[in-house]
Amino acid sequence: MVSSPPRRLPRGRHALAPEEVARRQRERLMLAMAQAMSDKGFAATSVEDVLKRAAVSRQSFYRLFSSKLDCFLAAFDEAARLLEERLIAAVGKTGDPLERFERGITAYLEMLAAEPAYSRLFLIEGYAAGPQAIERRLAFQQRLTDLLAEVLDVRTEGGRFACRAVVAATATLVTGPLLTGDAAALRAVGEEIVAHVRRLRAGGVL
Repeated sequence: MVSSPPRRLPRGRHALAPEEVARRQRERLMLAMAQAMSDKGFAATSVEDVLKRAAVSRQSFYRLFSSKLDCFLAAFDEAARLLEERLIAAVGKTGDPLERFERGITAYLEMLAAEPAYSRLFLIEGYAAGPQAIERRLAFQQRLTDLLAEVLDVRTEGGRFACRAVVAATATLVTGPLLTGDAAALRAVGEEIVAHVRRLRAGGVL
């Protein structure tokens, strides 16, 4: 997730390959989609809103995406990919399970705070975007559950259910701070989640 816009194409003649031109335009459009929806929500955001922010032509948009939803899903997938990569890097392979978990939740919340537009697209607007977006979000939450179970060395069905609950609760708790733009409250969620997981570990649930 990158909040600063990709560089615009140089004016006039340039030596960029067509593939590079398309890549930059695609990045600009995905970021513009996230920013527009952060202001207006998915339903009220139009393709024209995205084009104005991205400074990309309508022809170029429809060469890269079939619809507003297609652009949204591409932005969602890119955000999920980068978030998952950074989480895996943050938890690493060293340290005890709780240390690894705390590193992961801290990295997760820092990324959400740093990228509010993409975070809102990822965690809130998916419900308005419809079934395809919701399916992607559920699949991502399942991958987070699997990662959490691996980090905490969970081996029981009850433990896996507790991991699912932690992932779902975290997504719910960050929604309010994302809507209000309260970065401090967003980061404070981490302390609550870490304390809760510690209690679950102490009680033998995880």
